[in-house]
Amino acid sequence: METPAVRPAAPAPDAALELRNVSKWYGNVVAVNDITFSLGAGITGLLGPNGAGKSTILHMMSGFLEPSAGEVLVDGRSAWKNPEMYRALGLVPEREAVYPFLTGYEFALMNARLHGLADAKAAAERAIDIVDLRGAMDRRIGTYSKGMRQRAKIAGALVHDPRILLLDEPFNGMDPTQRMQMMDLLKRLAAEGRTILISSHILEELDQLANNVLVVVSGRLAASGHFREIRRLMTDRPHTFTLRSSDDRRLASALVAHPSVHGVELGEHLSVRASDRGSFALALAGIARSAGVTLFELRPTDESLESVFSYLVKR
Repeated sequence: METPAVRPAAPAPDAALELRNVSKWYGNVVAVNDITFSLGAGITGLLGPNGAGKSTILHMMSGFLEPSAGEVLVDGRSAWKNPEMYRALGLVPEREAVYPFLTGYEFALMNARLHGLADAKAAAERAIDIVDLRGAMDRRIGTYSKGMRQRAKIAGALVHDPRILLLDEPFNGMDPTQRMQMMDLLKRLAAEGRTILISSHILEELDQLANNVLVVVSGRLAASGHFREIRRLMTDRPHTFTLRSSDDRRLASALVAHPSVHGVELGEHLSVRASDRGSFALALAGIARSAGVTLFELRPTDESLESVFSYLVKR
């Protein structure tokens, strides 16, 4: 059985974030166990069940926790006791890190002044506009919905235009429209060359956002890379495909003779389980042609982020 690979590539010279053999323990409790990875520009999803160590990793990256072993580097320098790194880094914590007595604008302005920005007022207004809070900027945050409070936190993290963004469950409390707007914003920021790490349990959103995933289980890095690449390494579980053709029944009869096919199921569409994704895909056109069947659609049905995540957590 080939195990999904954890591939801690050699640290890239332009890596914005790096963990090198990092562990964190509290007495006899190990929260993070010997994790290594490096991240450059783009969006990376940090995944794992509750208690897996995701928040501990984010807190070490943001300089709030000292690693018990190993190194956590931001732009090549230690994140611990390095206040200068906050010029390049923005953090959106999961907890309610806003003051209810401030307006949305005042919260963004406070963050701009803490960063010592030359034109704090202009920076605060720009951040408010980026998260689409202009219409509520003069209302107290205590009157905001949870989704609006999330956007206020993100405005505070963006006010100094950081190159690195760490976001812990940023979609909490957002309605579907707000989530789509936030996803579009994060994609734009990544396209500008920023490094964005998102910790989330909402797999569907990371499926659409992340070009890379890190899966943490019980404090260890279970897998890293694009989730479709990880899925292809899961050779102990058959790959599932949905097919549509001019004659699904005839095609099913022809497919069961191929050595890579574990099983077929006829329903609204034809479902096929194959042990070897590559050999099945290469053989399919010839099998259909020999059977006198026209193929209309071939779609993998288990190469989703949710499929990969569920597999890794249950192993």
